[in-house]
Amino acid sequence: MKIGIPIWNERISPVMDTASTLLVVELDGDREISRTHINLENSSIWKRILLIRDSEIDVLICGAISRPFLDGLRRSRIQVLFGIMGKVQDVLDAFLEGRLFHPKFFMPGFNGNCYRYGFRNIWCKRRNKGEC
Repeated sequence: MKIGIPIWNERISPVMDTASTLLVVELDGDREISRTHINLENSSIWKRILLIRDSEIDVLICGAISRPFLDGLRRSRIQVLFGIMGKVQDVLDAFLEGRLFHPKFFMPGFNGNCYRYGFRNIWCKRRNKGEC
């Protein structure tokens, strides 16, 4: 599984549409295999979608995101968990431990209801438990 996280000063970038760097973390189960960075600077939304898709990212964890960008990622079959804030490592650890769905990681104005079902499905698939 590959997770993409837009970064800014060791934190999740507040707006995906203007993020200049995307951290890509490759996992084998709960074990981190590698970390790479993708330069998104000066790329249009459509170019960003192609870069993310071509990097074979399964899950994108981000802050705010525009509707066209979100729709394009979803059409590329990328699961997007948006409205998330915090230090990158804290968010990544919370995701891996199933604690990301906690209000301390929600941006102001986001309550998590918009992706509760999607997050639950990701967690179930990661744990190979089938139905949760």
